Amino acid sequence: MDFSSLQAWQPPTDWRQIETVDMHTEGEPLRVILGGFPPLEGAHILDYRNYVRQHWDHLRTALMWEPRGHADMYGCLLTPPVSAEADFGTFFLHNEGYSTMCGHAIIALTTLAVETGLVEKKSPETRVLIDTPAGLVTAFAVLKGEQVDHVYFHNVPSFVLGLDQEVQVAKLGKVRYDLAYGGAFYAYVQAEEIGLSLAAENVREIIHQGMAIKRAVMENSTLIQHPFEDDLSFLYGTIFIGAVEEGSTADNRNVCIFAEGEVDRCPTGTGVSGRMAIHFARKEIQLAEKMSIESIIGSQFQASVLKTCTFGKHEAVIPQVEGRAYITGKHRFYLDPSDPLRHGFMLR
Repeated sequence: MDFSSLQAWQPPTDWRQIETVDMHTEGEPLRVILGGFPPLEGAHILDYRNYVRQHWDHLRTALMWEPRGHADMYGCLLTPPVSAEADFGTFFLHNEGYSTMCGHAIIALTTLAVETGLVEKKSPETRVLIDTPAGLVTAFAVLKGEQVDHVYFHNVPSFVLGLDQEVQVAKLGKVRYDLAYGGAFYAYVQAEEIGLSLAAENVREIIHQGMAIKRAVMENSTLIQHPFEDDLSFLYGTIFIGAVEEGSTADNRNVCIFAEGEVDRCPTGTGVSGRMAIHFARKEIQLAEKMSIESIIGSQFQASVLKTCTFGKHEAVIPQVEGRAYITGKHRFYLDPSDPLRHGFMLR
């Protein structure tokens, strides 16, 4: 059968076309938006993000929600750089809205920038500087031959807001948690203390308890305040810490429930950054001491504390996080103006 007519088909001129590259970092998806968005307005990354949120949020839902995405989809929009030294900028999209920083996206974007020639490839490693809503992030693509083998990045200053906090959660009772920032704010809970299994088959219960804890902390904590940006002053998610699966080489497991019940398939770059601040504050790790942290699917990040610093009034650390990312496809999405579901929907 001749399929040439299908291959030659072009959409009507009034359909919006959005081009993306899809990737994953240790299992966590990233849809990188390359073209098709209207021009951005503003002078800073937060300006760009706020402009899209106010005027073009339906394009976020069109790409993140069904039928083009799913409840756990994640994406980013590339922007011009806003700092003199950056190669480019980006901000991040998900099922609920917009996040402040994203480690798995940094790993993926660094891989993409080097593999596609967006930045000049240099062996044995290529430095990539990326403007994000949380600040400038420095990443390094480590080459194996001509391809990127893995990426590590130096995150924004990460710090502890409170250790051994307590909150009352419906059906769970009193829950102990640590509160820290690693580019986003998280409540960190020891899964064993609330009798929660972090096995993949228990994912629905993990989501349920993660969201219950997130909402309880949001309602009761007065600590969540970014030193410089009110737009960054919100609790992004709950991170459960627990034992690894049998046979794993990791030190422990990290399961992040963020946004509106999304489950991170990777160990969460900003999440493990906050953990580095917690472990360093508790004197459980030293400078440059690596920790292997696995995700709900068993994929791993390597994390450590590169150096200490101050960030506003906080004693902070600069975490280093390492992982791998892969390109899975290149897509051109169409928005038919007659389609009543063109801007997406979510069943969960």
